[in-house]
Amino acid sequence: MQRLLRRCCELGARIAQPGEFTRRAFLNERIDLAQAEGVADLIDAASEEAARSAARSLAGDFSRRVGELSGAFMALRMHVEACIDFPEEDIDSADRDQQRGRLGDLRRDLESLLAEAKQGAILREGLTVVLAGKPNVGKSSLLNRLAGEDVAIVTPIAGTTRDYVRATIALQGVPIHLVDTAGLREAGDEVERIGVERTWKAIEDAGAVLFVESAVDADSRDISALGRFPRGVPCMRIVNKIDLVGGSTPDSPDALSVSALTGAGMDRLRDWLLEVAGWKPHGEGLFLARQRHLEALEAALQHVIAAASTQAFDLVAEDLRLGQRALGHITGEVSADELLGEIFSRFCIGK
Repeated sequence: MQRLLRRCCELGARIAQPGEFTRRAFLNERIDLAQAEGVADLIDAASEEAARSAARSLAGDFSRRVGELSGAFMALRMHVEACIDFPEEDIDSADRDQQRGRLGDLRRDLESLLAEAKQGAILREGLTVVLAGKPNVGKSSLLNRLAGEDVAIVTPIAGTTRDYVRATIALQGVPIHLVDTAGLREAGDEVERIGVERTWKAIEDAGAVLFVESAVDADSRDISALGRFPRGVPCMRIVNKIDLVGGSTPDSPDALSVSALTGAGMDRLRDWLLEVAGWKPHGEGLFLARQRHLEALEAALQHVIAAASTQAFDLVAEDLRLGQRALGHITGEVSADELLGEIFSRFCIGK
């Protein structure tokens, strides 16, 4: 086979470059850029759920949703541009109200797609979960229990953990990146102070936070630190060491009772992590998304918000153009402005 391949190259053939056939399919408009990325995601899928979601992206589900939004942008742009180009036509208040209503619908659809894309990004890249709390509440023991091995050093001495300890686990195919951190308290030395600063930095960058406290230590239940946590980051209070107080305490919507020693309550904790990650049985409705997809959707959303905040038609039209262009970056389309053709094909103007 090597000799045959070598002879083919001698006669003018060449070795295909990595991804060349997918690239040709994109250049020949058989698939768009998001579908091409779905091929790579399908190859790299580390779980059955990720593979299903990548296949959904490859089949064009994500691209179809983006295309529908782009069409909504175009339809709204067409109306606004007509108002600009033909000012002699009176624009009554009902048209203004309709425009605002369509902007509102577009915003809701974008927010919905962005939320789904964020969950797809978590399925692809994993959810970073930070274990925070005061010293000696069992954060390291909890990490070891979730990881299924002794990843972190555990001692009864407060302040044992001075720097990040990381472990990655898979729950139903979803990667969960666990980060054990230094205990939150007034630092006793320079090394511990740096460790506490890194804890706060990890919390700022987290996808979710487990605020661990001890069932037998009333001082650990001071939750004033929760006020410093970033808004919008899912947080669950974890009441650890319930084995020392009878082995059972009631859960609440914002608190779970567990024992890192015996494993009690860990199934409920895993279920909460999957819920935060947006996991659904068999990956229903999810498609894999990349960071650039999230940035493009966020940019489109911001342009819609900006368009809704002004009455000037020219500013609204520009924001809609930029929003549609941002969506075009997802599928790899070069935004050629066909707006004039859309106007003449849908409006009876110029007779």
